[in-house]
Amino acid sequence: MMSCEKKVLVTGCAGFIGSHTAEELLRRGTSVVGVDIMSDYYDPELKLENLRILRDTAAAAKVAFTFYQADVAIRDAMEEVFRKEVKVDSVCHLAARAGVRPSLLEPELYVQTNVQGTVVLLDLARKYGVRNFVYASSSSVYGGNTKVPFAETDPVDHPVSPYAATKRACELMAATYHQLYQLPVTGLRFFTVYGPRGRPDMAPFKFVDRISRGLPVERFGDGTTCRDYTYIDDIVSGVIAALDHPLGCEIVNLGNSHVVSLNDFIALTESLVGKKAVIKQLPNQPGDVPLTYADCTKAHRLLGYEPQFDIKRGMECLVRWYAAFYRQRNEASDEVVKTRPVAMPPASSSESSPMTSEFEFENSSEDE
Repeated sequence: MMSCEKKVLVTGCAGFIGSHTAEELLRRGTSVVGVDIMSDYYDPELKLENLRILRDTAAAAKVAFTFYQADVAIRDAMEEVFRKEVKVDSVCHLAARAGVRPSLLEPELYVQTNVQGTVVLLDLARKYGVRNFVYASSSSVYGGNTKVPFAETDPVDHPVSPYAATKRACELMAATYHQLYQLPVTGLRFFTVYGPRGRPDMAPFKFVDRISRGLPVERFGDGTTCRDYTYIDDIVSGVIAALDHPLGCEIVNLGNSHVVSLNDFIALTESLVGKKAVIKQLPNQPGDVPLTYADCTKAHRLLGYEPQFDIKRGMECLVRWYAAFYRQRNEASDEVVKTRPVAMPPASSSESSPMTSEFEFENSSEDE
């Protein structure tokens, strides 16, 4: 286990998986340097709330948390972070442009953020002597794989979306940096992560929200597509284990190893929310795959990974969080997902500086 003297750079720290990971590191007494571009892909106020949580957690644990608003794909900005934050022990690279369907519309943006950003960080990790580099990959790299469950040894040469292709490219670049410079790199293929503070554009959050408010939910295809839903606490346990144990050069699945059909998922959400879903039927979408299903044997062997949350327990946690926090916050709004920009400093500037003052936290977004 990392000692409190260690310092971990967490990219995407204001996002869903990044904020939960940084929060757990801080609780353990590990100093965290957080980086996030604070994009308006979804309501940035959610990310500001995550930063408040990290600030408060750091204060309670009496450990350092420093935040930089920066674009991981801009080398000058990221090099400034590495220069200022001496003795970064490990990099936990979770920043990415997410979403299969949006990647069909803006493939260049996905290449810039995901591939270029990863290469920038790999090269800086090499240059500054980082001990361990852990990064997020995705179950999307398996494409339309028909052999189940998906194992790390399965072919991944036929991605079906630009998003998936960028994630596979990141895996190859990481392997190259290990081969050339012996940089320890571990890629974690996440399988449909959900839970409190989850992304509003993903089905678990979206279905809870829309069914709760009586709004239509979109069902693509006949509802027989299946996903391996993985609760956020289980994912964080795997990420932390990978940070604690440099593995050389490995790719590891992090999933639940149980699949749930879309129809069953909707039915479960209905039962937990206490309302019937209004279904908007739509055709299958390009880039979507019929099934994801993780073989976690390798994760168990290398990381001691043991998922603790089945889909019912995990969704109960999500619904409770939503009822306590998000529904009241948005009760006067017609839509949860907001796309309006907020008044923030330029995220891609090489002059990024730590966001540490209360003023900056409280005045970086428009009123609701």
